[in-house]
Amino acid sequence: MVQKIKCSHILVEKQSQALQILEEIKNGKKFGAAAKEISSCPSSKKEGDLGYFTKGMMVKEFEDVAFNLEIGEVSAPVKTQFGYHIIKRLG
Repeated sequence: MVQKIKCSHILVEKQSQALQILEEIKNGKKFGAAAKEISSCPSSKKEGDLGYFTKGMMVKEFEDVAFNLEIGEVSAPVKTQFGYHIIKRLG
């Protein structure tokens, strides 16, 4: 079982924003560039990079999706108390 994973994410307020960003990424927009431009999380300065984390460090809804992604895979929007996340697993 994986102990630590590395992810980037984009955080926005509305599901409609998240779906639009996801569509742009599917059409070739770089995930990091989208995170820098749009994400409301302080991690946006690092292209959304959250670094490595283990279970219990993130909110459950985020973790449940992040730990089930393949490396390089991008999630559908994930709703948490902070807003809507698009998560990309890096390692």
